[in-house]
Amino acid sequence: MQIQDASITRLTERIGEHYRTNISNRFIRPVLLQLPFDNQSWDLIEDLTERANQGIHLDELYRQIVAAAHFVAVVRRELIPGLRNRIGRGDASSQDRVLRDMAVNNFASNLQVFADLVNELFIKLVEADKADSKGHVPLYVQMPELTNIGRLLVGG
Repeated sequence: MQIQDASITRLTERIGEHYRTNISNRFIRPVLLQLPFDNQSWDLIEDLTERANQGIHLDELYRQIVAAAHFVAVVRRELIPGLRNRIGRGDASSQDRVLRDMAVNNFASNLQVFADLVNELFIKLVEADKADSKGHVPLYVQMPELTNIGRLLVGG
């Protein structure tokens, strides 16, 4: 099933914009790249956050959501507790120092916004999946990796 819903496309655009601005910005990205995360997962996150998902297949979006949910869980566990210590203090202009401190201070809440947006996308996709499955088993039920998405995104 291809996703053609404009609200889903707008939501994926919001996810991408938020990710690029608040999660993978120039201050945080070098530390993110040190996380124990495989290349395929990074590619899926990039697909979710860098490209418009108009006309993409539902299974692809589900895989992207799985990667994003695992990313959120790993970042919460591995990065947030020591983020301030892992970001280089380096020689930065006062403006860069202020922006870096803002990025670090707001990172946990920005990660939560990202997780909430991805969860909202997942819910919309499941609704579209159910509506389209007429008499068939919806795709999300057939993908066992989707069973704990909510827990990963909510942090439980």
